[in-house]
Amino acid sequence: MNKNRKVGFLDFANNKRMKKEEYFTSRWGLILATLGIAVGTGNIWRFSRVVAENGGGSFLIPWLMFLFIWSIPLIISEFAIGKFTRKGPVGAIAKIAGKKFTWMGAFIAFVSTAIMFYYSVVTGWTLKYFVSAVTGELLSSSNHAELWNSFSNGLQPLFFHFVAMLIGSVVIYRGIVKGIEKTNKVLVITLISILLIIFVRAVTLPNAVEGLKFFFTPQLEYILDYKVWLNALTQNAWDTGAGWGLILTYAVYMKKREDVPLNAALIGFGNNSISLIAGIIIFSTVFSLSSVDAMSQISQSGPANTGLTFIYLPLLFSNLSSSFIVNTIFASLFFLALAFAAISSLISLIELTTKTFIDFGFERKKATIFVGSFGFLFGIPSALNLDVFANQDWVWGVALILSGAFIAFAITRFGVDRFRTDLVNGNSSDIKIGKWFNFIIKYLIPLQAIVLIVWWLASSISWDSEWWNPFHIANAGTCFFQWGIVLLLFIIFNKRIQKLLFD
Repeated sequence: MNKNRKVGFLDFANNKRMKKEEYFTSRWGLILATLGIAVGTGNIWRFSRVVAENGGGSFLIPWLMFLFIWSIPLIISEFAIGKFTRKGPVGAIAKIAGKKFTWMGAFIAFVSTAIMFYYSVVTGWTLKYFVSAVTGELLSSSNHAELWNSFSNGLQPLFFHFVAMLIGSVVIYRGIVKGIEKTNKVLVITLISILLIIFVRAVTLPNAVEGLKFFFTPQLEYILDYKVWLNALTQNAWDTGAGWGLILTYAVYMKKREDVPLNAALIGFGNNSISLIAGIIIFSTVFSLSSVDAMSQISQSGPANTGLTFIYLPLLFSNLSSSFIVNTIFASLFFLALAFAAISSLISLIELTTKTFIDFGFERKKATIFVGSFGFLFGIPSALNLDVFANQDWVWGVALILSGAFIAFAITRFGVDRFRTDLVNGNSSDIKIGKWFNFIIKYLIPLQAIVLIVWWLASSISWDSEWWNPFHIANAGTCFFQWGIVLLLFIIFNKRIQKLLFD
């Protein structure tokens, strides 16, 4: 089996294809592209809401701890697997864990593909709100909840979903260097620049210091609450992109001499830094408006966790100053940053699915057209119905935890210490990872995955008496039903997938 394979065997089973592959031109290009994966809408709208619900500064302590025992180890793993195997998730897991576990890689790829279908809808929402901000429609509205409901229940989300898929597909069609690398250099650098501009304005608002106090001051009662810790772990699982297979896919295009541990650390800390900047912006702005009930408003999730971003923040920007033009500029900048964050993440989701088809023999341009087309078609239900959107977000969002566990399992099958010494701490690594990595991958990642899945599914029982019903929006039953169908099909056709992939 895998244990008899020499790790020095670096032709990755397909030299002819690899000679035609592109590579990121520099570490800078790779880091910015991978940051584009990690930095998404979750850094801006979900992070701040979860912080507000979990005691402000109290939440930051476990959130930072789980960065080291969930996110960074999985990011290291994905970089090493992608660089070694030079294949997308399906082929990569088959090579690391053994071909009889190809179905695990297929599940990882499917989960991110399913997320692509509705994340394109989210990206479309951000584009719509950027346009509304620029035209003045957004801040002219007297009822932002009504504005959101009118938009989300109409046909406009379908149009903007199409635009989002088109933008992402054009980038992937152009390839790694001309498409992904060049686009992310513009998107990520512009995103950070915009956030820093808004950051300066936010912290200079009257009473902004109260927001900073809440954001950075721990409270013992929250630190001792196990739910705060579980929410912090969840945020790491959903926020950094660790365990999704996305970083693994970009790592396929790493140069041979790239440093795995250093790149992983830069992505982890870079992503969390963006979250902190976004949090400072939102809490400073919220607390500067003493006329509103800040905490009750910022904690409202709204449909599909949209309350803070699409209902409450426009209200904040409307009251930012006495000048409509100034307010419009800052609202436009914010939603442009949000749109750029969403697009950069959507690009990585489209690339993962495209790379999967390339591994099965498709040429990139044909694969991109195919993925872009069915990505639009399968996203239509989520674009037209928020209940469908919420269901898919629930089912495949929780499934990401399984994806992380499958990656840890694959490494365990390969041999954790061998993986660390040969694939992570190779000749190209300036930073050497110690045996703590073995313990985290072999024991802590699986334990965290089990705890999170059990907690989320058990929690659904408390809010849904028919938790077993597979046709409810968000409960255990719908997860088991949809996961079961996908897993069963992949397990049944495991050998067929192997043949298509390796023969």
